[in-house]
Amino acid sequence: MQRPGLRARVLGALAATAALGAVVATGTESYAAQPATPPAPRSSVVTWASSAYPAGTAAQDLTYRFVIHTSVGGRDLRIRLSNAYGDQPVTFGHAYAGVRESGAAVVPGSNGRLTFRGASSVTVPAGGVVYSDPLPDRVQPQSDLTISLYVRSAGTLATGHKGARATQYVAPAGDHAAEEGAAAYSQQITSWYYLDAAVVRPRPASGAVVAFGDSITDGSASTQDTNRRWPDFLARRLLADPRSRLKGVANEGISGNKILADGSAESALKRLDRDVLSQAGVRTTILLEGINDIKATPGPTADDLIAGYRQIIARSHARGVCVVGATVMPYEGWREYEAVDEAVRQQVNAFIRTSGEFDAVVDFDEAVRDPAAPARMLPAYDSGDHLHPNDTGMRVMSDAISLRALSCDR
Repeated sequence: MQRPGLRARVLGALAATAALGAVVATGTESYAAQPATPPAPRSSVVTWASSAYPAGTAAQDLTYRFVIHTSVGGRDLRIRLSNAYGDQPVTFGHAYAGVRESGAAVVPGSNGRLTFRGASSVTVPAGGVVYSDPLPDRVQPQSDLTISLYVRSAGTLATGHKGARATQYVAPAGDHAAEEGAAAYSQQITSWYYLDAAVVRPRPASGAVVAFGDSITDGSASTQDTNRRWPDFLARRLLADPRSRLKGVANEGISGNKILADGSAESALKRLDRDVLSQAGVRTTILLEGINDIKATPGPTADDLIAGYRQIIARSHARGVCVVGATVMPYEGWREYEAVDEAVRQQVNAFIRTSGEFDAVVDFDEAVRDPAAPARMLPAYDSGDHLHPNDTGMRVMSDAISLRALSCDR
């Protein structure tokens, strides 16, 4: 694998400065270093994750029961709670983790109480992140867990992830976290709040891949409650491959996300440390970002975007994380499509394919485009909006990834 050259080493030095609180320019934008995220527990690997961003008005004196689908299995489950965008502290009165039976019901006897430095409750300050203590029971790979959180008190602003693409449950009044039955969970939502990662201690030398992207990675057009986002398909492939040491997969996609500018969430440059580099056991990230920058009005130049890619590469390499560059996919037919933007997409993809600055490349553009109309997605893979792949397209994307290419010698 190619090592970063002089320019990458310079950018790496700039990134190190940013970690101390400086602001680093990309050419047209800048990012401010995020508050420090607590280090992941040693020997842990992320088995599930979801990017946190501002998620509307906070609620309190209610219990969430979230359903998460694991990738890697192991022991010593811990959860990570985030109040990154809260305006006031959030107090969780109780937290429990169990095995989902069906709907909001938990398999009897599996609902274990989570603690935080030995206490049943924890207060997470505004902007803060905490890990729970470990639960000793074994977590199975590719299984549905329930994480029940009683929010005793909260401020005005919630932190969460609105596009879960999976049904979640709410007990609208009181603390029902310890209950295994579903009776109290009378409301359904499709968002995760406060919970942004779960980690386990798997077999030695296992690591994780972080899928870093926008709505395509988030699975916006995939079928709800079926785990058919492309990172889900990738997790199943990695689990089935006896040669791969990479078994954990974290989905860090956010709808509308951009590399350079903030939108519905902070830019990829701003959230890189928290959403990618802080994840337990991360060895590799697959970067699929750029389409929202390109189709914006006004949009950045290809050189602007390439400068952003180079920052992500340099900062990741400085932390020993491999970066796989994914080409930007076709989108002719989408309501914001412009021919002038297509030229930028082609320039960006040429850099991803030929620069040698990524540790490896996955050509999602080639995998899903229509050979007869290369600026369009093949109809068999198109959800119908000409931007987001359907379930079949998601599987094709996963299949385009060389599992060997996900490992490098950093």
